[in-house]
Amino acid sequence: MKTSCFIFLISLIFATSCKNNTGTNLETKIQAPIAEKKSTSLEKHGDVRVDNYFWLNDRENPEVIDYLERENDYNDKMTAHTKEFQSDLFEEMKGRIKEDDSSVPYKLNGYWYITRFEKGKDYPIYSRKKETLEAPEEILFDCNKEAEGHSYFRMVGLNVSPDNKLIAFGVDTISRRKYTIRIKNLETGKIYPETLEITTGGSTWAADSKTLFYTKKDDETLRSDRIYRHVLGTPASEDVEIFNEKDDTFYTFVYKTKSKKYLVIGSGSTLTSEYRILRADDPMGEFKVFQPRTRGVEYGIAHYKDHFYVLTNADDAKNFKLMKAPEGNTTKENWKDFISHREDVLLEDIEIFKDYYVISERSNGLNKINIKRWDDKADYYLPFDNETYTAYVGTNPDFDTKTLRYAYNSLTTPNSVIDFDMETMEKEVKKEQEVLGGKFDKNNYVSERVWATAADGTKVPISMVYRKGIKKDGNNPVLQYAYGSYGSTIDPYFSTARLSLLDRGFIYAIAHIRGGEYLGRAWYEDGKLFNKKNTFTDFIDCSKFLIEEGYTSKDHLYAMGGSAGGLLMGAVVNMASELYNGVVAAVPFVDVVTTMLDDSIPLTTGEYDEWGNPNEKKYYLYMKSYSPYDNVIAQEYPNMLVTTGLHDSQVQYWEPAKWIAKLRELKTDDNLLLLHTNMEAGHGGASGRFEALKEVAEEYAFLLDLEGIEE
Repeated sequence: MKTSCFIFLISLIFATSCKNNTGTNLETKIQAPIAEKKSTSLEKHGDVRVDNYFWLNDRENPEVIDYLERENDYNDKMTAHTKEFQSDLFEEMKGRIKEDDSSVPYKLNGYWYITRFEKGKDYPIYSRKKETLEAPEEILFDCNKEAEGHSYFRMVGLNVSPDNKLIAFGVDTISRRKYTIRIKNLETGKIYPETLEITTGGSTWAADSKTLFYTKKDDETLRSDRIYRHVLGTPASEDVEIFNEKDDTFYTFVYKTKSKKYLVIGSGSTLTSEYRILRADDPMGEFKVFQPRTRGVEYGIAHYKDHFYVLTNADDAKNFKLMKAPEGNTTKENWKDFISHREDVLLEDIEIFKDYYVISERSNGLNKINIKRWDDKADYYLPFDNETYTAYVGTNPDFDTKTLRYAYNSLTTPNSVIDFDMETMEKEVKKEQEVLGGKFDKNNYVSERVWATAADGTKVPISMVYRKGIKKDGNNPVLQYAYGSYGSTIDPYFSTARLSLLDRGFIYAIAHIRGGEYLGRAWYEDGKLFNKKNTFTDFIDCSKFLIEEGYTSKDHLYAMGGSAGGLLMGAVVNMASELYNGVVAAVPFVDVVTTMLDDSIPLTTGEYDEWGNPNEKKYYLYMKSYSPYDNVIAQEYPNMLVTTGLHDSQVQYWEPAKWIAKLRELKTDDNLLLLHTNMEAGHGGASGRFEALKEVAEEYAFLLDLEGIEE
């Protein structure tokens, strides 16, 4: 229920090296691209910043494209000796994946829905079966066919009408996250002519199965700012704007409650929430404000019988509490405590069923699932006894059931999808993630959670996994990963691709630094706004801990982060470059001040509560003090691989491009500095599941090559 700004969170991994067999650094033989310096003065609050590479902010400029292509060519030449290794790694990682795989079916409104993959194909096939799994399969979409002719393809927001006859869906073929919604007749296979452009891809049907509500985006900023009502069979030009979110720090969305009784329009910013409700059987009616927005008050709503259940941080409930409000009187003065606030437990979500409700919590960093009956006859937790793991409530669209579907995995244990009978307390493992290739045995790996001490005395947890038998002699290569923003938590999850590192001697470490919510809401607040530098120093102190404890050394320590985690990487290499042999920054947010001053860039205004508004001098000066691009200096930097996408809508390509150019100008070493721009993709990289693995293989080869591991 709680809306998250969770931005991206990819599980890429990287590396570098480049010495030929004689030990001569290849960078001395191949000339790195040099971007032309064109001075631009940027003034704010009486402060002038000179940006020599501001001109790269123009993807339509042939000079810009030429520079990016020269960087790509340089990257190819500098890593040419790893191409065969990359291919081998790709085949190795692909070989662990069951290609002809399928999801665990879930039932909704009389149909079982299934997502499956066929061998050798990149994209999913969506299908359903009526009433029983033995019924004939009805193909909803074969995305392999839909993707033909497109270098990028993504389908989202599949939404079947209540009468089961229609399906709405969103498609993006550019990777700018501007989805076009279409509607398909599932009885005839016909796709209707109306196209709903520049949307989020998501939508929800009213009870009449002919009225569709959807969210449009601003064409320039890509902010989700308007809710429209579309009536089947009418042109999109006649769609009615139902709601316009005029506050440019908010975004909006629309959905239906699990009870199917209410349509809900939500508005959210980093700190504040607001909802509007309308009965689903009255689509032409007027949405009513549930509780007017109050700055700093977040809430989310779920409906059950004649009440709404409100997950909120109201009344200083920093870790959130659950409150209850009658249908007819939903404003805050009518809210009553249902589950009280707890200082040591973060309340994350609620899942409602006819006889039960399920609470997702986090305590001491670990996921907890609490099952309760409405009549108070049952109240218990699912048992998890691992030292570090990930457990979460899965897809549960059926309201009238006693079965809870949840998932469990850990750093050493592949993912399992489990159906749990909340009445008998019996569980059935519906699917265990298969790791093909015949070599994986979870007993060969060890996971642990350790605690580093930050400079201010704060204990920072680190989840690690490695093969049994390592020695703490400082010679182990360690890949340290973190994100550390938006309250998004990187849980310790299983990865088949990561085995390619572990089996070659790597330790993989997730640093649960401040800025996420691993240790509760206060953990997040201690890593944002004027506390943002805690995120960077926590990561550095975790690195020092791993070195001091003998897990690794400066010669074998590597760091990785993407998006806001790429900002982390940029800050870390400015502050403590000597600790790392190599760093990867994936789609990195590194030009913080310039970006946050440009409200025409997608997502900027909605980020003010996370980073601050630099139009206010105090935030401007604090941002400038850590912004990676503004703080590049003449010093040695680690070997670095930086990735971006030309069509990235979240972190514009020019941020890493400018950063690379400035690093080339000022760095005093001859370590590798590589930029790889995917000229056809955006923030999430390639769209196909195997194409994405090729990107991971490239990064792994880079990392392993630095370690001198060539097979």
